[in-house]
Amino acid sequence: MIDGLPDPFAIALTRLSIRPARNDDLDAILQIQARCYTAIVPESPCSMGAKLTAAPDSCFVASRADGVPVAYLLALPWRFDDPPHLDAQACQLPADADTLHLHDLAVAPEARGSGAADALVDAFMAALAASRLGRASLIAIQGSAGWWARHGFEAVTATPILAERLAGYGPDARYMRLLHPDGIQRPY
Repeated sequence: MIDGLPDPFAIALTRLSIRPARNDDLDAILQIQARCYTAIVPESPCSMGAKLTAAPDSCFVASRADGVPVAYLLALPWRFDDPPHLDAQACQLPADADTLHLHDLAVAPEARGSGAADALVDAFMAALAASRLGRASLIAIQGSAGWWARHGFEAVTATPILAERLAGYGPDARYMRLLHPDGIQRPY
């Protein structure tokens, strides 16, 4: 349970706000992560904090009116052919980044269906446009590849480096890229 969040809790999209994630959101992010991931061991506070610090312009939270986050998205400028390691204790952004890598999107169970995920993807798309990287990637886990396909992503054939990275993300992990980062047509 997220501190201060009654159970059950219904959230309407009109009551959520999307904002850049801050270091003081880390505890709520870790609580959401722990509740959402069953196929992998959640990343450590050190790893998640390093990502927040490294890429403040591409990490977001969806929060209730009282400011409590109920969902988050972490994205990093990275190299398409060499995605970030899961649970790396440091996050040094590559100087030759060529993709905005959507590392993590999680929505607290009681906030699912609220529109938080779609709103965070919209924030990601805006960050992608502002980054001028021109490409987006992600690793879909826990059966989410179909959801990401509906948002314009397609699976990429895994190279040996990709296969090595995917191994730590669970048996159904799929590396995906955004098909048309410029002018993507949203499915909703």
